[in-house]
Amino acid sequence: MLLDIVLLLAGLALVVFGADYLVEGASAIARRLGLSEFIIGLTIVGMGTSAPEMVVSFIGAANGNADIALGNVVGSNIFNTLLILGITALLLPMPITKDNRKKDIPMNILITVMLILLGLEKTIFGFGTDGLSRIDGGILLALFIAYMWHSFAQKDDVPEPAEGEKSVSPWLALLMIAGGLAGLIFGGNLFVDNATSIAHTLGVSDKFIAITILAGGTSMPELATCVAAAVKKKGQLALGNIIGSNIFNVLLILGGSALITPLSFVGMSYVDLCALLVSAMALLTCCYVGKRNVLDKLDGALFLLLWAAYMAYLIINL
Repeated sequence: MLLDIVLLLAGLALVVFGADYLVEGASAIARRLGLSEFIIGLTIVGMGTSAPEMVVSFIGAANGNADIALGNVVGSNIFNTLLILGITALLLPMPITKDNRKKDIPMNILITVMLILLGLEKTIFGFGTDGLSRIDGGILLALFIAYMWHSFAQKDDVPEPAEGEKSVSPWLALLMIAGGLAGLIFGGNLFVDNATSIAHTLGVSDKFIAITILAGGTSMPELATCVAAAVKKKGQLALGNIIGSNIFNVLLILGGSALITPLSFVGMSYVDLCALLVSAMALLTCCYVGKRNVLDKLDGALFLLLWAAYMAYLIINL
């Protein structure tokens, strides 16, 4: 147990340092490619920080464990929005742009709704099965390809370097991104493996481990990246990272997992799926409630309260 705790802390340290390098390198590449920090966060950073979820879910699917593959993604998306954006908003209120409001946030909601409809096909429509078939997986992957093409085709306003921010050469920026991702993925896996070992020692279920410990552990790269972005006052990169990660988790990771093996929704409760939908909808309310078009400290506090309520539900129903 002591060794598990030491390795868990070592994984955490790697994640923190990896996030710092990833944010710096990604911001430099964004300016050189004529892409906004939001688009870089949405695509490159979002996909990179979702790598731990992909590893865990694909291995779970290959082992025929739908609870691990599905619970990891559902839990990660809830963590990403309610916990990570909640913490980030407390550190740095984030403006929500017109494109965020009209395209990016609705896309996240649409994909979440589509996942629930596909997963509860028999319950809602009376045919098929409650789960993701290989055909469903193919549909999700096709949408992922279309989404990536559309994202890179966008050209938004590119921010100038902040005062005092050093210019980074393209090769150094790429090296920082690669090194940062390596630290995030290796550190995240180290954290997840040892957190899972501790949880198994305590005797909790696979679903609980997947939707809490694995989801939280594999979301650590997003957390570290968003906090690092907030400290560097790069709010759009942080927001893009979370929206991108959530979309990748559903389209790429669950799509790929369903192709490996069909995923049953039997282990998912309605409360889990409602929490997933609420987390996606929560971002939209920030555009129209309170301080309009800003994810501010009040929104962050409400997000954290929603996350705490869901965690309390899971613990009570162990």
